[in-house]
Amino acid sequence: MNLHDWIDELCDTLDIEAEIDEALVLDLARVAAHNVERPAAPITTYLLGIAAGQKSASPERIEGLAAKAQFLAENWDRPADAPDPDDIDDDVPDDSEVDHTLDALEEE
Repeated sequence: MNLHDWIDELCDTLDIEAEIDEALVLDLARVAAHNVERPAAPITTYLLGIAAGQKSASPERIEGLAAKAQFLAENWDRPADAPDPDDIDDDVPDDSEVDHTLDALEEE
């Protein structure tokens, strides 16, 4: 079974009629995953679908919405592996340059 077959079966299962630009959705997912973080891929494409549905969007309008989302992801100001600034504990001292090779011996 290939991706197109999966999409057809999924549409049948969800009881929807849908035309989908697979490349557009996959490109958006790839950019979101690489520039934001991996979980951003399904969330971004899901929200694109919500926006398209709420706006009863034509294929051209969906392309425009995807372009806006892709622009946001491409210009995201934090690298994908950067921690969320709100999750960083500023009170933890930086001892990355301290030699800890004997620490295990001192505990015995």
